[in-house]
Amino acid sequence: MSHLIIIGGGITGTTTAYALARQGHQVTLIEKHRYAGMETSHANGGQLSASNAETWTHPSTLVKGIKWMFKADAPLLVNPKPSWHKLSWFAEFAASIPKYRDNTIATTRLAIAAREHLFGWAQEEGIDFDLRQQGILHIYRDRAGFEHAGEVSKLLAAGGLERRAVTPQEMQAIEPTLAGSYHGGYYTESDSTGDIHKFTYGLSLACERRGVRLLTGQTVTRVHSDGRHAKFWLSNGESVTGDGVVVCAGVHSRRLAAQLGDRLNVYPVKGYSITVILNDETSQLAAPKVSLLDDETKLVTSRLGQDRFRVAGTAEFNGFNLDIRADRIRPLIEWVNQCFPGVSTRRVEPWAGLRPMMPDMMPRVGPGRLPNVFYNTGHGHLGWTLSAITAHQLAGHVNDWQPAEQPDALQTVAGLRLA
Repeated sequence: MSHLIIIGGGITGTTTAYALARQGHQVTLIEKHRYAGMETSHANGGQLSASNAETWTHPSTLVKGIKWMFKADAPLLVNPKPSWHKLSWFAEFAASIPKYRDNTIATTRLAIAAREHLFGWAQEEGIDFDLRQQGILHIYRDRAGFEHAGEVSKLLAAGGLERRAVTPQEMQAIEPTLAGSYHGGYYTESDSTGDIHKFTYGLSLACERRGVRLLTGQTVTRVHSDGRHAKFWLSNGESVTGDGVVVCAGVHSRRLAAQLGDRLNVYPVKGYSITVILNDETSQLAAPKVSLLDDETKLVTSRLGQDRFRVAGTAEFNGFNLDIRADRIRPLIEWVNQCFPGVSTRRVEPWAGLRPMMPDMMPRVGPGRLPNVFYNTGHGHLGWTLSAITAHQLAGHVNDWQPAEQPDALQTVAGLRLA
């Protein structure tokens, strides 16, 4: 079988390495951090959410972006400073609006298909990642938001997802700890949550057991392919060669794709999270067990084990900036104080990560211009949700490709390769 070198040890790179190793390929995984899942795959919202498959390419997104541009604590914040990358991305985003319906349905199908692979791999490899299969409850404070959710539900249903409208009384029964006044909600019982970092790191260990070579603490400074072989130059001055390359480098994929002759318009969209440490029994009882998505504030939650409560969200278009801003973290803490007043926010761990987003909100999965170059990246806000199915799809693309040094029967006579 072929030797594939994967760039990036986040959730997509690690699941890709695992899927390829299961198919019998020789795999090397290069990750710049000491461990897998230390960057964007470290502290996200935790939701495995087919119910959040609606793409952002809706006209209302552009309206909200303009409306919130100068509001520091807005759920969607765009730095008005222009750059060619940002302008080209938004131009392609606007051009993708007519595909909103089709892409939402397609994403829903992918999210549903991903469950079988992810849960199966975790069970087979014995990975504990604080999986909680208690559904996701979308909450709406006003009639307009609730009615829009009804239209979205029709698209999700077309993609095969069942979710049901619930009254405020039913919402209280589903999650008794939720405080506040709501118009209604939508509940998806088949959705779940889990710790993305624990899963990614656990799967990286499973990869090693299956023969994957992990090169951690190494950054790929340059990559080249001639269509037959790929060569990688590392930050320590060494180089690595393989039959093919799989780019799973998140927001860095655009730079690497350009070196390989492909255009990949991934933009880094920053998201924030807080992990509330539930040190006392009162907080543990007052924190929700069911995952939530607040559509107005664009915040999601997950309960990770007994003593952690994760709240994440917001979108910030500000380039490759990982600064953790107090004015962006404060609304997350205030949201917890308002919706779950019994939870102590005395100890909160803030985090920020860059989502790799394509303008049409669809991941790039498959071959590049050269026959031995592949991509599995650009998953945006659904990297955790879609990772297992896109890794499975990528393995299929690799299996359809035949490395140059592996002759087929027509090229071989009596075991000798013809020139």
